[in-house]
Amino acid sequence: MSSNAHVPVLLGPGLKGLRIKPGGCYVAGTFGRGGHSREILKQLNANGRLIGIDRDPQAIASADITLTDDPRVELIKGDFAQLTTLIGEREDAVGGSLIGKVDGLLLDLGVSSPQLDEADRGFSFLRDGPLDMRMDPDSGVSASDWLASVDEITLRRIISKLGEERHAARIARAVVAARENAPIRRTSELAAIVEAAVPAAHGKHRSRKHPATKTFQAIRISINGELEQLESALAQAVDLLRQGGRLCVISFHSLEDRMVKRFMRDSSREPEPYRGMPSIPEAYRPKLRIIGKAIAATAEEIAVNRRARSARLRVAERT
Repeated sequence: MSSNAHVPVLLGPGLKGLRIKPGGCYVAGTFGRGGHSREILKQLNANGRLIGIDRDPQAIASADITLTDDPRVELIKGDFAQLTTLIGEREDAVGGSLIGKVDGLLLDLGVSSPQLDEADRGFSFLRDGPLDMRMDPDSGVSASDWLASVDEITLRRIISKLGEERHAARIARAVVAARENAPIRRTSELAAIVEAAVPAAHGKHRSRKHPATKTFQAIRISINGELEQLESALAQAVDLLRQGGRLCVISFHSLEDRMVKRFMRDSSREPEPYRGMPSIPEAYRPKLRIIGKAIAATAEEIAVNRRARSARLRVAERT
């Protein structure tokens, strides 16, 4: 396997969670490198339909010919925070909107292996490259430009909250001090600053993770608005699905997983004032039914694909 080959995480459980119907309509809200999409397509017949969405133009451009030439497949450059607009613009077989007619929506929230492995994208401290980190290189502010202007208090808060980094104050202080001397333009520069700021770990605090892991993660999540995008996508997902349609979300970060868990829990029960009532207005009835518990990768999958170690899959069904 090449270093930049993308191995989809929780592939089997994800497909099982979608409960694919051969003639159904499925949306991969994060197309990535098409790993899940190819397997979904194998289970669809000639009447099936697959819509892949990704805001990374390279993800869409890199799709292989087996997907781009398949009449059942449509690939869209966009982000999943625009689900209602993107899916609402598509028509079903009789010319109506696809809203409320999707059989399954899959959101794989991880960064793809090619994104991490390509130095010019700036996602990884393991490869020296421009400090960019944007999911869509054509829009937004790069990590380098963001670090040049963010104040120390905000930076500390973001590293602490989004990276769950206990040394956030030290790191933020070191970054602000370093940029006074020269702009932080390269991934290797930021990694070195963080590594120097974090005290050497001993005993129970010792970790195999690079000291910059959590800081890079926090900055990436922040500049791409990943949690805000997820919150928006979840709110729109329910209306996209037909009754019995499945929502499957694979998260790689505890904040993402908690957001998904809370959303599915709240959507699967009545608001507090209506609980226990014999008759509940339709607008306040549960919109989802949670399917099983969160699923983690097996030890066997983690041994083959280290990216899977923090993955969690949650599944819910439209009522």
